[in-house]
Amino acid sequence: MIIGGKEFDFGDHFYIMGILNVTPDSFSDGGRYTDMDKALFQVERLVEDGADILDIGGESTRPEYIEITAEEEIKRVCPIINRIKKSFDIPVSLDTYKSDVAMAGIEAGVDMINDIWGLKWDGTMAEVIAKADIPCCLMHNRRHGAYRDVVEDVLEDLKQCIDMALQAGIAAGNILLDPGIGFAKDVNQNLLLMKHLSRICELGYPVLLGTSRKSMIGLTLDLPVEEREEGTLATSVMGLMAGCSVFRVHDVRTNFRGLKMAEAIMKAGS
Repeated sequence: MIIGGKEFDFGDHFYIMGILNVTPDSFSDGGRYTDMDKALFQVERLVEDGADILDIGGESTRPEYIEITAEEEIKRVCPIINRIKKSFDIPVSLDTYKSDVAMAGIEAGVDMINDIWGLKWDGTMAEVIAKADIPCCLMHNRRHGAYRDVVEDVLEDLKQCIDMALQAGIAAGNILLDPGIGFAKDVNQNLLLMKHLSRICELGYPVLLGTSRKSMIGLTLDLPVEEREEGTLATSVMGLMAGCSVFRVHDVRTNFRGLKMAEAIMKAGS
């Protein structure tokens, strides 16, 4: 897959997606990078620590988040996208589910759309991505958390997202999947989905895993958000062993080193 002019070989290597939230209210780093200079300093740090791609978010999607307008989201994300594209040689993903924001981001230079609603929010996102001919990550999400079988239901929901993408003209080679850990799932459902990540990988598309500092880790270990680094790394390594390819994290250096070690062990003797 080509993202931002760079080739990503998901079958042979893992990749780190560094998180940059330019929001006042994200659950982990809200308010830290709303200033342009601080945001750019954080980008430099993420790149130095080993990020292969950056994911820019302009609206918090924490539980019970307050939805903002597309106009406000565009005001938050487009200036930093422009500066990153001018100053850094790294692909940029835009974390949005709104097609208007996606269009503005694409005009600003983003190389990928990361949609937490898997194209299902406003009915036009798939067309926007197809027209731009850029990669997208389709995350599993629901408006409710009622499941008959969480693993099987997530698989079926993701297949619907894939069908929507293909029917809109998005190339199969431009699709990644995300199981949606922490979205419309309780802690036990999240743990069960983590246990069966290989089932998601068997759908035949690269899988992005986003567990960084999430409540699943906090509730399991009884730790506040700033102390969930080790728990995040454990989920990343398990994700790599299950076949996941991209890891969306706040702590890039820790996850890069841990995944590199795990990858070396997995490839030993091959």
